[in-house]
Amino acid sequence: MGVLPLQFKEGQNAELLGLTGDEVFSIRDLGGNLHSKQEVTVEALHTDGVKIRFNTIARLDSPVEVEYFVHGGILPAMARKMMG
Repeated sequence: MGVLPLQFKEGQNAELLGLTGDEVFSIRDLGGNLHSKQEVTVEALHTDGVKIRFNTIARLDSPVEVEYFVHGGILPAMARKMMG
């Protein structure tokens, strides 16, 4: 897959959530029905084993951006279209 841009929800930021950048992140809620500006649950596993969950907004702002993401980026999406 491509890179999924995420935005913190209003009133959230890395500092308030206790994120340092050393976490391992897992993204949930990306089933087959991805759509523009979808709310996405993120799990962050800290190095000490503590896991936190928070919601973000997927910054895929148009159906075209969703299509590119689902196909792994603009180049794979265009290649699939050209191949029929």
